[in-house]
Amino acid sequence: MHIPDGFVSPPVAAVTSLATVAAVALALGRSRDALGGRRAPLVGLTTAFIFAAQMINFPVAGGTSGHLLGGTLAAIVLGSPWAGTLCITTVLLIQAVLFADGGITALGANALNMAVIGVWVGWGLTQVLQRLLGGSKGRLPLAAGIAAALSVIPAAIACAIELILSGTAPANLVLPAMTGVHILIGVGEGIITGGVLAYLANVRPDLLPGEQPQLRGWLVPVVATFLVAGVLSLLASGWPDGLERVAEDLGFIDLAEIVRIEVPTPFADYGIEGWGAIGTSIAGIVGTAVCFGVAFGLSQLVKPNHA
Repeated sequence: MHIPDGFVSPPVAAVTSLATVAAVALALGRSRDALGGRRAPLVGLTTAFIFAAQMINFPVAGGTSGHLLGGTLAAIVLGSPWAGTLCITTVLLIQAVLFADGGITALGANALNMAVIGVWVGWGLTQVLQRLLGGSKGRLPLAAGIAAALSVIPAAIACAIELILSGTAPANLVLPAMTGVHILIGVGEGIITGGVLAYLANVRPDLLPGEQPQLRGWLVPVVATFLVAGVLSLLASGWPDGLERVAEDLGFIDLAEIVRIEVPTPFADYGIEGWGAIGTSIAGIVGTAVCFGVAFGLSQLVKPNHA
């Protein structure tokens, strides 16, 4: 659902950027407790994993693919929607700057949709569903999985509204198209989110909310994250994602090329020109390492003085 340059108008880009800057500024102040102390490696690892997982597009239907948004997963693992907002914003920033994934001018819109709306809807629904399911920690994967699936829909609707306000596509076409395809993508989002949390609950419960992460035992999750980025990413579906499919069907896909802002990077489109699969693996590993480093550094920067 990464909006490229050209899909949103300058006024919409400006307004969404201001809203995102305000949200990130609040998140920096409100997430100190979630980022400090022993949780700093977890912040870095969560950010790195979501970047790696987003490289894997999974097929849904009709020649369309989707990928993990990760907002609900980040908020739950880090125990705070504020920290989740920072995590997903970091991923989106690195994707736009280093990998030309998502437009520079559309970064505010993408962060608003995925790092703010996606995160907060997923977090809020998880709290409600977990109470309805009895409040047991054992029900967290189920509650979060359902919430994650549902959180994709308002994020997609927000994207559609931005396209409508930009004059890119008519409301009667783009709104049902974006909603319909992202309902299917939400199913994958829910399965991945619930599966990861179920795995953590059984193998590393110390990485879930309410627990203090242990300083030992980081090798397995770190290696797994780099394997996702460097190996599993090679299995990603080549079909266009939900937004690309809608843009093709409604005839505004060419706007991405007309207004494209080129950022010099050797890793554009998650690869290295002429290197094939090896280039994709290298790009994934580099991106994962950068995400970890930036998120870890950010957590050290804003952690409480007593942490």
